[in-house]
Amino acid sequence: MQEIPRGYAHCPRLVAFTPMSARNPDSSPASLSPINRESEFRTDAAKLASLWKSAHIIHMVDTRLSAADDSLTFIDAATVTALSDVFVAGDRFFLGIGRDDNQPYFAWHTTWINPPEDDGTEEFEKRKYEGFKSLRELGGTLDADELALAMHAVGLANWHATHTHCTRCGAPTVSDLGGSVRVCPVDATQHHPRTDPAVIVLVKDKDDRILLGHQPIWPDKRFSTFAGFVETGESFEECVSREVFEEAGVYASEIKYLTSQPWPFPASIMIAFEAITHRPEEARPDGTEITEVRWFSRDEMKKAVATADILLPPTMSVARRMIQSWYTAVDGYTRDQLRGGESWRP
Repeated sequence: MQEIPRGYAHCPRLVAFTPMSARNPDSSPASLSPINRESEFRTDAAKLASLWKSAHIIHMVDTRLSAADDSLTFIDAATVTALSDVFVAGDRFFLGIGRDDNQPYFAWHTTWINPPEDDGTEEFEKRKYEGFKSLRELGGTLDADELALAMHAVGLANWHATHTHCTRCGAPTVSDLGGSVRVCPVDATQHHPRTDPAVIVLVKDKDDRILLGHQPIWPDKRFSTFAGFVETGESFEECVSREVFEEAGVYASEIKYLTSQPWPFPASIMIAFEAITHRPEEARPDGTEITEVRWFSRDEMKKAVATADILLPPTMSVARRMIQSWYTAVDGYTRDQLRGGESWRP
């Protein structure tokens, strides 16, 4: 059996990481990312090379992130050099500069020079990616700062992996400007990452109950809010109304924006809303995307979670935050009462 290469076994130079929120939690508004993307640096190759020398680098293999103890791990530039006999050169993505400490962050997206061969055992995948985790596995355990870095890195990695050729002439493209674009060497066109907008909706009735649905592709008993992609020529509010009616059979009104969240699976951003329906008795699943819908009061939600009658969305998702925000809006109802569903799979 071929031994699976372990990069960090050769060069265990992991960089200690203190979450930025722990350094100075009140230094900037909540809407401002703790990472300044410093887009003006992307056109300065010498500046990027200088920043790379002192960077905290997320090592990515096949879009999986270097991680230990449910947190990101970071390597330095010297470790990347030392791993050149194990991993291909790959791509370097400039993620930005920490606002509080001016720490540069990069992602190094690569794969093995000699990929390990599948030995046919059930444990192969786990051993193959030892020291690495997918964002779905890791997202629910990361703090807000690490999650922001991971979302950026995975989003870029997914886009680069699926946009390897020029859409005009078909020639192979190359990564440039710190990973923020791909350039065609034949016609010199630049190709930029695109994000697909999708709405996600917390539907309520006049009694402040919420309506959740179950998709057949989800784990048994998982219920969540309703969501769908924005179609061409459609406003966010029109998309909310259409998706809620298509999936749950009720008309939405009093639509209100809540928040948004990047969702690089593979390239989306979730725009979150709440809406009211005045005919809750008409709720019904469409039978395809949604196979069951249920109304919940807070007491019903509390009991359903406590008895494992439902499994809530993963904690990394905006859907989970929307449900928690609704639940805790009344005194006596706390987030601790909604434990469960922290990971992507039960």
